[in-house]
Amino acid sequence: MLDAHARQQILDEEHLRLLAIFYFVSAGTTALFSLFGALYVAMGLLLVTSASPFQGTQGDPPPAAVGWIFVLIGGFIVVMFAVIAGLKLYAGLCIRGRRHRVLCMVAGGLSCMGIPFGTILGIFTFIVLQRPSVIALFAPPTQPDTHLAPVAPPAAPSA
Repeated sequence: MLDAHARQQILDEEHLRLLAIFYFVSAGTTALFSLFGALYVAMGLLLVTSASPFQGTQGDPPPAAVGWIFVLIGGFIVVMFAVIAGLKLYAGLCIRGRRHRVLCMVAGGLSCMGIPFGTILGIFTFIVLQRPSVIALFAPPTQPDTHLAPVAPPAAPSA
């Protein structure tokens, strides 16, 4: 039978493994959704470069500025979602490597914006990463300071 400490350690390892997997999946879906911004970019470029769809209609085609607005909005969407996907991917790698706990919590906070699955992922990130046993796993290993030379005690004053 396992004692309470060993059981908690197994639980923490399993929860961190699952969190890392879910961050990888979330990063993939976020990157996939960033492609919706590429549709806006394509529509904007179509409006800027080609007026042929509007030749048979009555009146003038839309001004090129409308196309550039589509390009800017679509480009912003692509970049924003790509950055968030990169952050989630890096958070998954950090959780797997047991480093940068605060960054992982920031990624959890940003994940909360993705309702409902991102919210669940963010809440469970906060729950797992706030445990004292998990905080100890993320703590850097303590190493003796070998770069400091030992200091000799001061000499006793002579009388």
